[in-house]
Amino acid sequence: VMDAIFYRRGNIRGVVAIVKSLASALSIGSGAAVGREGPIIQIGSALGSSLAQRIGLSTGQKITLLSAGAGAGIAATFNTPLGGVLFAIEILLPEVSNRTFLPVVVATGSATFLGRILIGPNPAFTVPDILFPAARYFGLEEAIAFVALGALCGVAAWAFIRLLVVMEDAFPRLPGNVYTQNIVGMTLVGLMMVALTHAFGHSYVDGVGYGVIQSVLDQDMTAIGLLALLFVLKLLATTISLGCGASGGIFSPSLYLGATLGAAFAGIAGFLLPLSGVTAPSAAIVGMAAMVGAGTGGVMTGIVMVFEMTRDYAIIVPVIVAVAVAAGVRRSLIGETIYTIKLRHRGHRIPKERHTNLYLVQQAQDIMERRFILAEAGTTLRDSMGWEDVDDLRAIIVEREGRIVGLIPPRSGLWRESVSNSDRLVDDFVESQLVVCRDVDLLSLVLARLKRHRSGAAIVFHGTHRPRASDIVGVITKRAIADAVIDNYDD
Repeated sequence: VMDAIFYRRGNIRGVVAIVKSLASALSIGSGAAVGREGPIIQIGSALGSSLAQRIGLSTGQKITLLSAGAGAGIAATFNTPLGGVLFAIEILLPEVSNRTFLPVVVATGSATFLGRILIGPNPAFTVPDILFPAARYFGLEEAIAFVALGALCGVAAWAFIRLLVVMEDAFPRLPGNVYTQNIVGMTLVGLMMVALTHAFGHSYVDGVGYGVIQSVLDQDMTAIGLLALLFVLKLLATTISLGCGASGGIFSPSLYLGATLGAAFAGIAGFLLPLSGVTAPSAAIVGMAAMVGAGTGGVMTGIVMVFEMTRDYAIIVPVIVAVAVAAGVRRSLIGETIYTIKLRHRGHRIPKERHTNLYLVQQAQDIMERRFILAEAGTTLRDSMGWEDVDDLRAIIVEREGRIVGLIPPRSGLWRESVSNSDRLVDDFVESQLVVCRDVDLLSLVLARLKRHRSGAAIVFHGTHRPRASDIVGVITKRAIADAVIDNYDD
């Protein structure tokens, strides 16, 4: 889906929705340790893209409708309307504005409404009441516990990503074809299920694993050794399933990994930090959010979706803290998320800077070019430019008796013309639409004016009165704007 957004102009074939539904049902139903959110994202995106292609929408509108379909699928599947919106915004949409946000909200809201009619209004998990102190009453041990859990989940998310890379690289190297690779991988998962069934009476690691998560929340599963074992085996089973070609997602496995890791951590914290107040259900909820936020890169998505799936507000502050720490730890260990790293085989990089718009809050004086030429109207190119280097690309501001007449932006052909026909007047090159702005105006305002007047540059002046030539302090050109955008990108 991300590849279609950034490299295929938002085009996904409609048949993908049908094939993906069948393939995912077979994979999950036969025991592959994968989630159901990945397929529903692709199904919803395919439906949105197909509809957009059929009615002839533009590329931007196709991408918006595709993202709306993905968010709607998430919202309906997990009964999480806000989570669906945030997923589309954080993970998919290259732009966040009213024209992209509103369609996503409408789609996720209507999908949730219909999903509650058809599936039911209950949350994904039933959570017992968690008695936890408000943030202002947190003691040192409470803070240490949830920061440590967040850091642990960050390392676990890194391990999840790296192990998935290993499996996706290893299975194609096996002898045979994709079918024999799938047979080998699913046989390994089946052996895990058989071994767990013989040892504990349950297969545990197959499918989405919501039964195990609910058992952890109900405190029916508290043995630290078993929880740690299930974390390791689920990590292996999920990466093997995806590496060998099973159709499914990583959201549900991330919840499983976070719940088992969090509950195991709670058991250890009970010995090391007895005053922390950490319980298995509370640590499981925090662990679920931290694993999702760190692994997918959707920090707000992880926080809000786990809250909507459990509807327990008492633990929201520890969740926020742990998710932030987990995401920071994961990012320090590996820059890619579990979604973006899967595109590396195609050589396609998903830009992480797509929401980086802080350059818009810079003032005109921060990016303007301070070197320009001030020429009197009615003068020739020879007189205006004097001995200036013909390769210089400075703007020329034309004035008459102190009043601003117009602007000649860089790259207007003026310098070439000055060599062959130096007797022409500068007035012949002045832009018809004059754009002026104050030195304290935001760049966002300048861009809006440039677009409205279709101008190549803007004159920057100091003061609040009607500007005169003596008030001009610089010029904003397209080159200056490009430099501001480039400088704002992360390395």
